[in-house]
Parts: sequence; structure tokens; C-alpha cells
Amino acid sequence: MLVDLQNMIGDYFHDVFVNNVDWWVLLGVVAQGLFTMRFVVQWLASEKAQRSVVPMTFWWFSIGGGALLLVYALYRRDPVFILGQGFGLFVYLRNLQFVLRAKARGEDTNSGPG
Repeated sequence: MLVDLQNMIGDYFHDVFVNNVDWWVLLGVVAQGLFTMRFVVQWLASEKAQRSVVPMTFWWFSIGGGALLLVYALYRRDPVFILGQGFGLFVYLRNLQFVLRAKARGEDTNSGPG
């Protein structure tokens, strides 16, 4: 029974990660990597400043990763993914607009390094 379960799980992961890999999956992986980097840069900037900061690169990674993930979701025809990434992209662009306006006025943007 455990051997059968192990074989089923192995077959499933082989199918998902080997048999189903195409250019769209690779685009999705790159997009998810960009999207994940936003958390890494935010965490590192906060550690450096010893306070919570949101660096400018957080918003750029959010926009880049979100846009690519939206393209991937559109290709996959996933309505939940499309709605989530579409709304998120709007929020990231709006926040970047707020930061850029504040910087133009010489205000502190809490953007930290980056």
C-alpha cells in the first residue's frame, strides 16, 4: 500500500514537473521568481534599517512579477488567478505612483535602500 502511494505521488510529480513543462510554464516560473524577490528585498531592507521599510525595488518586482503572472494566468484561462493578479497589478502601480509623487515633493517615502 505504501509502495503504491509512493509510486502514485512520484508519477504525479513527474507528470507535473517533467511531462507538462513548456515555455508557458517556464514563463510562470520566472514570473513567480520575480514576484518572490519583492519579499526578499523588503526583508533585507528592513533588516538593514532595523525597521519595517518598503524599498522602491519591492514595487518594481511586484509590477514585473505581477504583469508576467497575469500574462501566464490569461494564457491558462484561470479566472481566479486573472482577477487576483489584475487587481494586484493595479494596487502596485498605484503605490508606485504615490512613492514617486512623494519623492518628487522631497517627502520621506519609507522606501529605505533600493
